[in-house]
Amino acid sequence: MIWYILLAVAAIIGIIAIIASTKPDEFTIQRQAVIPGEPAKVFPFVDDLHKFQEWSPWAKLDPTMKLTYGGPASGSGANVSWEGNGKVGVGKMTITESRLNDLVRCRFDFYKPFRCTNTHEFALKPEGSQTIVTWTMNGNAPFFFKLFLVFVSCDTMMGENFERGLANLKAVVAG
Repeated sequence: MIWYILLAVAAIIGIIAIIASTKPDEFTIQRQAVIPGEPAKVFPFVDDLHKFQEWSPWAKLDPTMKLTYGGPASGSGANVSWEGNGKVGVGKMTITESRLNDLVRCRFDFYKPFRCTNTHEFALKPEGSQTIVTWTMNGNAPFFFKLFLVFVSCDTMMGENFERGLANLKAVVAG
């Protein structure tokens, strides 16, 4: 009887591994919001990492999070490191490209609870007196992450954070 149980467990693990291996090697998550105001009004809130904390969907998850800023105040090279609770972990965000009123691209390095590096991009597109902000995250999906994706939708989980962040950005810009 124990052999049947072990065989069933091995079969389930094998099936999960096969499903995980079919997942793509990279992932992309993207959300958009329309923010009142021209790109020049929105841009400082994504280009200045001090202002990013005013609307970040993760800032309120740990009010005691330790932040350390480096590099210039804003634009390429600006960075912020954080150490927080299990909800925000430990990591560093660095602006790698900044185009005035158009685009901010960042490298996110996460150290805890797990190691990974992702790229986040904030693209601003004028539409009349408003700005369409598109928040995109790209990253690699190692096998461990693919196993996670068998059970959890990363798009749903992270997408909710992006939607909350964009709603916060809209409120802060309208301020």
